[in-house]
Amino acid sequence: MTFEEGKQKFIQSWGTLGSSWGINRTMAQIHALLLITPRSISAEEIRKELNISMGNTNMNLRALIDWGLVHKNLKAGERKEFYVAEKDMWLVVRKIIIQRKKRELEPMVKVLDDISQVQGVCNHSEEFCRIISDIKLFSGKADSVLDTLSKSEASWFVGTFMKMIR
Repeated sequence: MTFEEGKQKFIQSWGTLGSSWGINRTMAQIHALLLITPRSISAEEIRKELNISMGNTNMNLRALIDWGLVHKNLKAGERKEFYVAEKDMWLVVRKIIIQRKKRELEPMVKVLDDISQVQGVCNHSEEFCRIISDIKLFSGKADSVLDTLSKSEASWFVGTFMKMIR
């Protein structure tokens, strides 16, 4: 496999993986390109490399910046903005955990808090309240674990993970 083939395969695969994080394929492909590019590159270079529109490029770059996965890099004497990905994979994982928690888990916990106040007693409401309570308990534990992960250092996580698999 040539470098170009490997690069394209990585970009396509990372794009597919991105949907598991809750981001769109193009956003993940831009992130992949910036991860493997050794220098900062302009939006125009990204657009050309991925064959996407400039509007799509800019919109997804803004989203990646909001997630903390990409940073602007200004170059002296250049009017263009250049972009570079966070290359520390532990920081990347932490930022993804934080964003997914904020976008997915926290809204669900809020809904669970609201519906756990259901009134009335019947066979259906008792079952409903029991299930909601179980989900709320699990969600609270998941929230706690994700908080711990997002605040931990890579060495702690790796050490803890290795203890778990021994």
